[in-house]
Amino acid sequence: MRILVAITGASGLEYGRRLVEVLRKAKGVDAKVVVSSGAKEVAKAEGGTLPKADYGEQDFSCPYASGSNPPDAMVVIPCSLKTLGEIANGVGNTLITRAAEVALKERKKLILVVRETPYSLITIRNMERVTLAGGVILPATPGFYGKPKKVQDMIDFVVARALDHMGVGNTLTRRWKG
Repeated sequence: MRILVAITGASGLEYGRRLVEVLRKAKGVDAKVVVSSGAKEVAKAEGGTLPKADYGEQDFSCPYASGSNPPDAMVVIPCSLKTLGEIANGVGNTLITRAAEVALKERKKLILVVRETPYSLITIRNMERVTLAGGVILPATPGFYGKPKKVQDMIDFVVARALDHMGVGNTLTRRWKG
């Protein structure tokens, strides 16, 4: 499975870092990473480390920028509202937004892990547009039924949901059993 992970300039870079860490260990997964300039700025503020990028934000030579070679799945984690808006409106001016456009037009999985609250009506409408186009909006909203003991447990909850939607098996969190 070929997966493109995009990390953009929303708070919550740990979600992206953790997803990349898990995917790079997963059998049968070829995970590639692109990091936006906004994510690099947020990393300075949050003090986290970003995974090594395989492609630059403006690298349109990346195979995933073409409909003839789309990824099996793409996840934008975290997804800034700027990136959400560009994807929702077909603005493919970076590798991230172009690859998302390719994923949608080729009917591949596109998952946007939006980390923002509250939502404006504009944001909700952008989420609707992406959903109607075939994408998945997966807010970074951890569940608490697993009784998280540390922040990492809450991060893993969200990452596990993204992995589930990509079809990548995982045991990061306790599953709901009713």
